[in-house]
Amino acid sequence: MWTAQVRYDNAGHLSLSEPIIKLDNVRLTLTSRAGPVDILRGVSLAIPRGQSAAIVGPSGSGKTSLLMTMAGLERITSGRITVSGRELGPLSEDELAVLRGAEMGIVFQSFHLVPTMTALENVALPMELAGDAAAFETARGLLAEVGLAARVDHFPAELSGGEQQRVAIARALSRSPNILFADEPTGNLDGRTGKQIIDLLFGLRARRNATLVIVTHDNKLAAMTDRVIRMSDGVIAADEGTSSVKQAVSS
Repeated sequence: MWTAQVRYDNAGHLSLSEPIIKLDNVRLTLTSRAGPVDILRGVSLAIPRGQSAAIVGPSGSGKTSLLMTMAGLERITSGRITVSGRELGPLSEDELAVLRGAEMGIVFQSFHLVPTMTALENVALPMELAGDAAAFETARGLLAEVGLAARVDHFPAELSGGEQQRVAIARALSRSPNILFADEPTGNLDGRTGKQIIDLLFGLRARRNATLVIVTHDNKLAAMTDRVIRMSDGVIAADEGTSSVKQAVSS
């Protein structure tokens, strides 16, 4: 088992040469009526700062569970996960929440917006909870960044699916995360709207130099990333750059 050698620059920030996400022999076993089920079976990988990576695989292969463990939303059974120099295992739920708030933005297939709050209030909420006095000013700017400056006072039910996903993305960016996790972010959208959301995500990632990890079943989307991690039966079946993926998609 590896021992993390965290390096910091003179300003006290995590070194750019250190992987921002690192997993070592991660196992996840869940209980069911039929007995224990091995969801992840010894997964090891490192994702450098600023990289975009797609996690792909058939239903039940463990791809969403892999993302959930990276985000600290699912406790692993054994192994080690380190995110931005912090090992997740020893952290309490409150400490994990603080780390997620400081380092991660998460976009789900279901938008998880509060229906009784406007777009502006939904985006401002995480910042308000963190005691940010400029929460609404920042939220307004984020909604403008995702193309919704004219929709800030609309409730989720008054927005299209694509607009709701844009609100969810703005909320995920609310605390300037270093890592963006997206779980099937276009799964509930039509093809044209889905492409707009993907273009938005990749544009935001480039402008903010964020690490982007996407779970997807879409090979064309996967081919847009720097790297494709293929899951099969709880293990990494392939881990490849996307030049070969692009060739396979176009052939």
